[in-house]
Amino acid sequence: MLSLAEMMTKKDGFGALVMGNHALARAMAEAGTMVITSYPGSPTPEIAEALQAPPENVRPYRFEFAANEKVALEIAAGASVNGHPAAVFFKSVGLNVAADSMIQLPLMELPGGMVVILGDDPGANSSQNEQDNRWFARMSYMPVFEPASPAEVYVMYKEAAALAAARRAPVILRLTTHVCHAREKVSFGRLPEAAYDWTPRFDAKNGPYVPITSAVFPLKKRALEKLDAWADYGEKSPLNAVYKGPESDKRRGAIAAGLPALCLLEALRSADAPVDLLKLGVSYPLPAGLVVDFLRSHEEVYVFEELDRVMETELKALAYDRGLACRIHSRRDHHELMGETSPERARAALNEAWPELFPAPEKRSAALPAARLPQMCPGCGHRSAFHAIKKALPPGAITVGDIGCHSLGFLPPYNMGEILFSMGHSVSTAAGLALGNNSRKVVAFVGDSTFFHAGLPGLVNAVSRDSDITLVLLDNGTTAMTGHQPRPGNGEIGERLNLPELLKALGVKFLRECDAYEQEKLGGFMKEAMDHKGFAVVIARHPCMLKFMRERRRANPGLKTQHVDVDQAKCARHYTCAADFACPSFVRHEDGSVTVNPELCIGDGSCIQTCPAKAIGRNK
Repeated sequence: MLSLAEMMTKKDGFGALVMGNHALARAMAEAGTMVITSYPGSPTPEIAEALQAPPENVRPYRFEFAANEKVALEIAAGASVNGHPAAVFFKSVGLNVAADSMIQLPLMELPGGMVVILGDDPGANSSQNEQDNRWFARMSYMPVFEPASPAEVYVMYKEAAALAAARRAPVILRLTTHVCHAREKVSFGRLPEAAYDWTPRFDAKNGPYVPITSAVFPLKKRALEKLDAWADYGEKSPLNAVYKGPESDKRRGAIAAGLPALCLLEALRSADAPVDLLKLGVSYPLPAGLVVDFLRSHEEVYVFEELDRVMETELKALAYDRGLACRIHSRRDHHELMGETSPERARAALNEAWPELFPAPEKRSAALPAARLPQMCPGCGHRSAFHAIKKALPPGAITVGDIGCHSLGFLPPYNMGEILFSMGHSVSTAAGLALGNNSRKVVAFVGDSTFFHAGLPGLVNAVSRDSDITLVLLDNGTTAMTGHQPRPGNGEIGERLNLPELLKALGVKFLRECDAYEQEKLGGFMKEAMDHKGFAVVIARHPCMLKFMRERRRANPGLKTQHVDVDQAKCARHYTCAADFACPSFVRHEDGSVTVNPELCIGDGSCIQTCPAKAIGRNK
């Protein structure tokens, strides 16, 4: 079995069982992509995992994490304008951050070509919504390739990258969570032999690159003409294909793209149904001729897609404009517009249209598993910080959360962060909550990675206005939530930035900092900050203990972790450890006793100070 580093550097072709994200990384190397950028976010982090696997000095490409998605996209766009093939990847809601510049890309000539890889998240497995980014493609006139499997991810990326360079244009490769993480045997090709040519090729004559009013309409006209050319490509592309049903009588057909197409195909084949399937690999712009021929040759067609009614709306408009008599079936209820698709959901949808071909699935009843709240890791500094801060807050205080591991503070028993919109929103939203508010303290939380990602503008505004809020900056030194990618300024990549010095340089006048494990000191700082009239910042710093312990174990393979114990003679059963501090290492038994699970406890000792009876101590 090849390691990721070997997979990314093996010169000759080979076959391997890989996940979609890893297949994509290899495709990037084979396609000669020179500049690849990202901001981490599920379901795409494993792309970076593969790209970073080889030592930096043997990578033919340059890969870097950026401060946020907008910066990542702009770096890749700058490389493409300079004649270097480029790609950028991030998660679904990351496109909201990058949209301001992405919308401009189809108006521009990009000599190197550029692939924008989106990790959409039906089912909101790791996102705050189910955003369907196919709408952005329509708004920006950008073509969309939708692979349905790891093998298609590999093929479609190489095709998209080649066409993007040839057409000097951006292309969206839209993945979804299951496509990113599914595994399949993929046959890979050879890596390029020639070394990359980094000669700068920027030429303003390829522009205009400044979309002032006089240039906007010519640029938009060119973007629309390119979109027409992409539609012509889709008419002939083998990525758009018809799968004939058994004994097809041309009465019934179905149209789908991406993973929904595979789910539909499985449902059709398992029922041995005489239904043809038009599977679109290039889903936008619609290949109108191909689609019209398919609709015209069938009496009824089911349109099956995930999330919003994007393709359905366009197909119905196309059928109306062409005067087609084909009846178009689609999803009917709100619940069908939510969640990930599956072969079972495809069969259920087809049952509504053609019950004689697709019998209703048997209703199965099973006991639901017990509810289990997500947990912060044992030893997490955020738990210690929340425990201390909760005791320091006055009645009625309003707490504003942000995106990161600390978002879990919203859950019991901490109940910290009663409102959350998006990354970096907390400072600005808190400032709005403080306007005209003379009776309730407002406290905002933000992690260090999110602070650099999108928190800086809100902080600058709060400093300039001297907003009467307290900001708790939870610094764990990494981008922990998505897999410990480096954040700007932590010294893993590039220069180390001193957070306190940066905050002072930005004009923060009230600033306190301590280790998040120093609960008494942190509680005192919080009271002092809330008593301060105006903007105040408290830094609660502690390294991510999951990352810290992994690194310790790698450095010391035989390391035996010390853990804490509960002295049963001293335990007064206050349950502060299990119920209020709520470290998952503590186990509360039916007889009322509390013990420590040594498999979970990492021996950090942050819990010792929380016990009113002083019953917790280090194992000897």
